[in-house]
Amino acid sequence: MASFRSVHTHPSSSMVNNDRASYLGARIPPEVEAMVKHLKDLDIDVFRKILKAVVGALEGKNSREALKVIQQTTSVSEEQLGYIISGAYTLLRVALRLPVSTLKQEVFKEDLKDLRIPDDFIADFANIVYGNRRPILEDAALKQGIRLPTVEDLRWRVDVAISTSSLSRALQPSILMQMKLSNGESHRFEVPVAKFQELRYNVALILKEINDLEKKSILKIQD
Repeated sequence: MASFRSVHTHPSSSMVNNDRASYLGARIPPEVEAMVKHLKDLDIDVFRKILKAVVGALEGKNSREALKVIQQTTSVSEEQLGYIISGAYTLLRVALRLPVSTLKQEVFKEDLKDLRIPDDFIADFANIVYGNRRPILEDAALKQGIRLPTVEDLRWRVDVAISTSSLSRALQPSILMQMKLSNGESHRFEVPVAKFQELRYNVALILKEINDLEKKSILKIQD
């Protein structure tokens, strides 16, 4: 029987430069679209109070009391407040995930302008994303983020079942795989050749699609 072969994997990173497409993606999140509708005719001072509570939530703080005060001291309904908080949280969270070198401030503002967000509100959003508190927000996001273990080592070998209770599997080759994860766990499983070929085809297809996307100017990093 052949010995396990080893395939070492290395973590890779990619940056997305939002040239003409919105940094929020090809499809704007529904909560952001709903937020924009509820920003119409909203007082700028009230908006800033809501935004302060959202920033607190991004930093991992409990903003319930702040939101309760906003409800009690303004004419903003609970429903409207919910829409604005959800949209603003998503808008800022996605922006903070992208390096400043990738998401330029002028591009960020242009994307928000395309969403028909008022200019004064855009300036406040930009001050948060590109202001002095950004390192604090990034650190909080890193601590709060859920990370899945990565594959550190993958070994495989071809096996043939000689004795089996199923005649259909007798003398049929299969692939035994052993996977080691970054958290120290090891998993061993069997993959039929047909499924392995399907996996190989799909991986090749995904790699081709990634390569095609990287060739598009929208994803090229610009200085």
